[in-house]
Amino acid sequence: MGTPRAPRGASQSLLVAAAETDSTFERLELDGRQAWRGKCLHCNAPLVVFATGPQPSTVTLEHIVPRTAGGTDALDNLGLACPRCNHGKGARHDRRARTDARSAEVIARLLEKRQRRWREPGDE
Repeated sequence: MGTPRAPRGASQSLLVAAAETDSTFERLELDGRQAWRGKCLHCNAPLVVFATGPQPSTVTLEHIVPRTAGGTDALDNLGLACPRCNHGKGARHDRRARTDARSAEVIARLLEKRQRRWREPGDE
């Protein structure tokens, strides 16, 4: 798995870049718009990311290693999640100290899952 940086700019670009590098996402056309359909990094619930324009409120950008703990916008640290899962992780784990065992376990599990789902950009 590589560690290319996500494109700079709006979170729209980060959402699309995360979808493009996640093997559970497939490109399709919905309502006349290019989109990606795949699964939540946490619970595998279905998610849709549109290439342009506003996203549905059912998809959020997950920083696996939280920014508060030094996580970055590197694509291998980003995943897509449903709001319930992402906000739940944030409330339960992201605010804890880096040395918290349960938070470290959750982060390690999500990084491993992201690595298994990794697809090189352009390898659709």
